[in-house]
Amino acid sequence: MKIIQITDTHFSPNKPHFNGNWAPLLTWIEETGADLIVHTGDLTVDGADKDEDITFSMDLMRQISIPMLIVPGNHDVGHFKESDQPVNDERLARWRSLAGDDRWLEDTAGWRFVGLNSLLLGHEDDEEEAQFEWLAKALSERAGRRVALFAHKPLFVDAPDEGDTGYWSVRPAQRRRLYELIAAHDVALFASGHLHWAWQGRFVNTQLTWGPSAAFVIDKMEREMPGDRLIGAVIHEFGADVASTIVAIPGMTAHVLDDVVHEVYPQAVKPREPVE
Repeated sequence: MKIIQITDTHFSPNKPHFNGNWAPLLTWIEETGADLIVHTGDLTVDGADKDEDITFSMDLMRQISIPMLIVPGNHDVGHFKESDQPVNDERLARWRSLAGDDRWLEDTAGWRFVGLNSLLLGHEDDEEEAQFEWLAKALSERAGRRVALFAHKPLFVDAPDEGDTGYWSVRPAQRRRLYELIAAHDVALFASGHLHWAWQGRFVNTQLTWGPSAAFVIDKMEREMPGDRLIGAVIHEFGADVASTIVAIPGMTAHVLDDVVHEVYPQAVKPREPVE
């Protein structure tokens, strides 16, 4: 079973800065012979508030002949309550109407693939709790299958026991709940995007993979993080275990967000600090 993970494509009909990477990415995907594509979020520039960003981006995704599953990113459905675009009923309804479910599971070849809406984590509301209950059920009823989890945000950035990283990773309380579920079940992979860095590591018995963005890297406007700055995708191959390869794709442009941030994301011109 071969899954291609793409992430952080940031497509838009009105801010087309990164749209040119789609053609080479699509060509490469079609040549891989993959069984499934998983997009780990930030499909759009601003799907959180603009229907046209989601519909435009989904039209691109439908050009792929291979089945595809998508989880949303913060630019698709919003982020924390204190952010400029908090996740709310309206934004979730927009995503679900135009893009599909914001969490899902797929069983095949001895594996259970689970997609999470990581932007609900940290809200401490009914939506977050409903997803945790759904996840616990999905894991407990896996019937001996191994598990791979896909989400937009990573569990942590620098260390498993780190404090609140603010914008960048799952908050500590929700991270601990995920750790407990991962420890209780055979979770072989946690794959994510969001950071615009490509990296692989491990947490106890679970492989961690940060997929590289298909749109841009970040230079000086944010801090250094583990891994490499590159534009590409990840090939995950599932058998008795999972083997993952981060790939830089020829023909794609490694845009630098610092150079265009005032045009694409003017609200992000200052570095984000951890939330107290």
